[in-house]
Amino acid sequence: MSQTEQPQHESLPPSPESADEVLQAELQEYKDKYLRALAEAENTRKRLAREKVEAQSYAVQNIVVDLLQPIDHFEQALHHAEEAKGDITTWAKGFEMILEQLRQVLVDHGVSSYSSLSLPFDPHMHEAVETEERPDVPEGTVVHEFQKGYRLGGRTIRPARVRVATRPSWEETSAAETEPSSN
Repeated sequence: MSQTEQPQHESLPPSPESADEVLQAELQEYKDKYLRALAEAENTRKRLAREKVEAQSYAVQNIVVDLLQPIDHFEQALHHAEEAKGDITTWAKGFEMILEQLRQVLVDHGVSSYSSLSLPFDPHMHEAVETEERPDVPEGTVVHEFQKGYRLGGRTIRPARVRVATRPSWEETSAAETEPSSN
């Protein structure tokens, strides 16, 4: 035999025990892959269902937000109609009934308004459009509500537009004068 020639080993057929072990390992591998694919499909189904509900919720939210401005105008007009006389009060009663129906539609879809007066300012619920120096209320307290806020479920869909109390400037200067200097 020359050096370039190497002895050829005949491959032996696998023993029945090792063939069984190989098949068992392959079976376990395929079973694991199947279970992973099944779990992935279930997670995808749940994610798609959740995304569908969220998309519907946001669609409802967008429509509701668009309706809130006309409802605000309705409320303002009816507030001014309280001072009117004659046929206008009859018309106002009819419009008030329509407004109540609109409010009920909002409630039926999980939308509720909230009052902000005398509450501490919360940027998640309020949009500060003005400040007012008020010594009689704590700083950061809502002292006037220009426009009601609304929530859908637990989420604010339109923050209330409010005026917030601040410390009077004379209080700030007197507090600075009474503080000991650090010299």
